[in-house]
Amino acid sequence: MSTPATTPDLTLRPGGPDDAGELFTLQRAAFVDEAQAFGDPFTLPLTESLDRVRTLLGDADTLVLCAVSGARMAGSVRLRFLGHGAVLSRLAVAPDLRGLGIARSLLQEAEERACAHDPAPTSLTLSAGAHDPAQMRLYRSIGLSETSRERIADHLVMVHMRKEL
Repeated sequence: MSTPATTPDLTLRPGGPDDAGELFTLQRAAFVDEAQAFGDPFTLPLTESLDRVRTLLGDADTLVLCAVSGARMAGSVRLRFLGHGAVLSRLAVAPDLRGLGIARSLLQEAEERACAHDPAPTSLTLSAGAHDPAQMRLYRSIGLSETSRERIADHLVMVHMRKEL
């Protein structure tokens, strides 16, 4: 009989340059299954370089939010401020910690931080593969609505979503 999963004690904090290696590793681990579902090992999260991750950690228009459990990076999400909006991307949770509410916590914290940003964006947007119904339910549950779908390739449909703040 297995023990039910419990939500780990999490600290949500902005990532810094010292987190680049761990974020890079987390991103790769978190997106392997998505690449398999897409049938494409060259998805952006798997081909992004460590130098690019490090650069984004120092970018004034990008917030990389980290969920840390003890000494371990459990999850992360990016929030990029562009004009009057903010774009969520690279939501990643360690595969063995999925289903514990980490993604939801990261998304809610990202929205709170977006609203506290000066100037505050008027909307949040994101794009995600349409292949994962659970992921789509999560995004809808926090108030994101589908604005369009785009076929990127025979095997890949992207869903574009938005939430007015």
